[in-house]
Amino acid sequence: MHIVDGALSNPVVIGGALAAVGGIAMGLKSLDLDRIPAAGVLSASFFVASLIHVPIGPSSVHLILNGLAGLLLGWAAFPALFVGLLLQAVFFGFGGLTVLGINAVNIAFPAVLAWMLFGRLIGRGSPVQGAIWGGIGGAFAIAATTALVAVSLALSGKEFIPAAKLVFFAHIPVMVIEAVLTGFAILLARKVKPELFLKGRAA
Repeated sequence: MHIVDGALSNPVVIGGALAAVGGIAMGLKSLDLDRIPAAGVLSASFFVASLIHVPIGPSSVHLILNGLAGLLLGWAAFPALFVGLLLQAVFFGFGGLTVLGINAVNIAFPAVLAWMLFGRLIGRGSPVQGAIWGGIGGAFAIAATTALVAVSLALSGKEFIPAAKLVFFAHIPVMVIEAVLTGFAILLARKVKPELFLKGRAA
């Protein structure tokens, strides 16, 4: 899911960097002191989960957990996920620094979209109902991320279109896994710390 340095055209890289700055600014504005610990935990979870790559053909897939981050943090997921991406680029060379902006947008913006669409729903009804909506939100975030990665590649040249298609289809199993993990995480959070969802709706 990490696009590497040199793979994208300059307009896509610059546009992604500008969009990332805007997203991070929105996220920092909404990040109150009470949610900083949750942001740190979710940033670390993303960092660790996406280090484990499973090869599929010429590509590889990994967990992201951006849907969970978005559902719990709202816009604050943007800086949380950006920090994880930055540390991965610096310490492990995943992605790269020049594409850090577009990678952040591709991963964090779907997280925010998941919150916008499902954030209120996971706080309503029973914890099980919230978990179901959480699972849908987790799968949606992965689908949206793969779509944005595919668009980023396609906008950089027609030669990337086959790779863009591969990215989407290779992540279908990841969508299912993330739906299950996010659903169980939301179920647990609903039971032990329901105020997270109230704060997420107010972000």
